[in-house]
Formats: sequence, structure tokens, C-alpha cells
Amino acid sequence: MMMKKTLIFLLALLVSGFSGIIGAKAADLDGTAILHQVDENLQPQSYEMYRKLINIEPDGTKKEFVLYSVKKGQDKMVALFLSPASEKGRSTLRLGENMWLYIPNVGRPIRITSLQSVVGGVFNNSDILRLDYSSEYDAVSIVQEGDAYLLDLKAKTNAIAYDSLKMRVDVKALVPTTIECYAASGMLIKTLYYKNTKDFGDGVVRPSVLETDSPLYKGYKSMMIYAKVQKRELADEVFSLNYLARIDELR
Repeated sequence: MMMKKTLIFLLALLVSGFSGIIGAKAADLDGTAILHQVDENLQPQSYEMYRKLINIEPDGTKKEFVLYSVKKGQDKMVALFLSPASEKGRSTLRLGENMWLYIPNVGRPIRITSLQSVVGGVFNNSDILRLDYSSEYDAVSIVQEGDAYLLDLKAKTNAIAYDSLKMRVDVKALVPTTIECYAASGMLIKTLYYKNTKDFGDGVVRPSVLETDSPLYKGYKSMMIYAKVQKRELADEVFSLNYLARIDELR
């Protein structure tokens, strides 16, 4: 009897030890730190980029846009339309959660919202003028599943386009592979797919293609193809309503 009790005690101690090891490994995963690293890997703090945005309709019809964009810090971004001709010269500005559209013929900026889309398709203005994920979301949980981290993110305010995100992050590259975007009701709004990792130079190695689809837009698909992402220092003046008509001067 004494030997049996001793064996049970030793077994319990062994299990407890393994649990402690597993718990320590889980505790080592810092969702906030990983999310910040994801942001750093996706884009420098101050940069310029060119990208093509393609909207694909259920019948295969495509509409393409080429944009030149600049970003500074965690809350400033501008995008200038270079084509098609009907959109050329238009520009959009984002300061935190505030957004504006400048149309040359109108001559003054117009307020727009994050859930609207200046290009139509599945991407909304928040996607086109995306800030750092860590500036908008808190990491509420993280687990490792094979070669991926699974991050649950919660919006910091109700002004943000998506109430929560489920982000799948490549463990080695520390960039997203898929992101599911949800409304406060729990409804899936869209899924983002990061693909085709490319070396853009100067330490910027990130996916060069972003695709999206949505159960709300059945049969529709949108994608962004990044041709250039490079570090660039920019003056705060660039990110102002008065500068929107002059963004092309930066190129």
C-alpha cells in the first residue's frame, strides 16, 4: 500500500512538472510583441510605395487602379491615384480614424468613412489606407499551432472598421498569412490573404500580394499587388488637407 501511494505521488509530481513546462512555454508567447514585429516586417515606420489594386467581378470583369502611397508613424497615410485616367489626381488622406478624399474638380477635401470604398470592390477605405495593426488592435490571446501563431485581436475603439481579427502568422517570417475580419455581432466580414513574399530591399521582406473575398460580396474578389515598398523620411506637412493637391510632387 505504501509503495502504491508513493508511485501515485511520484506520478502526480511528474505530471505537475510537465504542466509547468507547458505553461512556461505558453507564457513565453507574447501576442503584443509578436503583433508589433508583424507591423515592422510589413512596413517601415516611414515609407513610400506603389501598388496596383484590382477588382474582379463574378463574370471575370476587372477594374484596375494604380496608387502611389506614403505613410509616416502609426497614424498618417496618403494615397494618390495614378490611373485610370478617370481617377488620376484624386488623393486620400488618413489621420488616425479620420479620412478625406480630394477630387481635383471639386477643389476641396470631402470626409469619407473607413467602411466606404473609394474604389468599389471588396477592399474598403480602411484596407486601402491601413495603419499598423498594433495601433488599432490589442492582442487578447495567442497560441502556436504548428508553423503558425494564431492571434485573436480586439479593436481598441468602436471607430475601427473591424471589431475583431483572427490573424494567422508565419512563425519564421513573422508576417500574416490570413486574417479573418469580424463585426461586433461575430459575423465574418471578409478574409485577407497575404501571398508571394518578396525582398523589396533595405531589409523589407514581406508579402507582395494581398487578396480578399467576402461572404457579403459573393463571387467578387479584390487584390493589391505591391511593386515597391521603401523607406523614406517625410515631413508632417505632407499629411495635411492643404497638401493633398500636391502629393504628386513627391514622386
